[in-house]
Amino acid sequence: MKLFLKIFFAGILVLTLIGVGHMFITGPRHASACGWNSGSAGGGDYVPQRRGSAGPIARKSFLTKEQAADLANNHVRRLNPNLKVGQINDAGSFYEIQIINSSNDVVQRLGVDKQTGRLILIN
Repeated sequence: MKLFLKIFFAGILVLTLIGVGHMFITGPRHASACGWNSGSAGGGDYVPQRRGSAGPIARKSFLTKEQAADLANNHVRRLNPNLKVGQINDAGSFYEIQIINSSNDVVQRLGVDKQTGRLILIN
């Protein structure tokens, strides 16, 4: 009987170690950084650019050209202080913003979604 209990508990220990090892190798099945039940999976509701100087911008309002330029300017300034925002065009559901260097050459075009404030690279 003692041998049976030793084999039984050894088997449970091995299965537990395999299960824990598998969890560490594959990771959790949900985006734990975004909370268990908050928003959509993968943090789709989290948009850090959507904050203005007075706090979060209202979700039901659309961004103005000035707000879009401010979001793009803050983003570009953090990445490369030598670049700046150039011409801003209304492109339907988003604003198309030109990023220019010190010699006024366009180096990149960014899109800013009017509804969400998300930044989109346009090539």
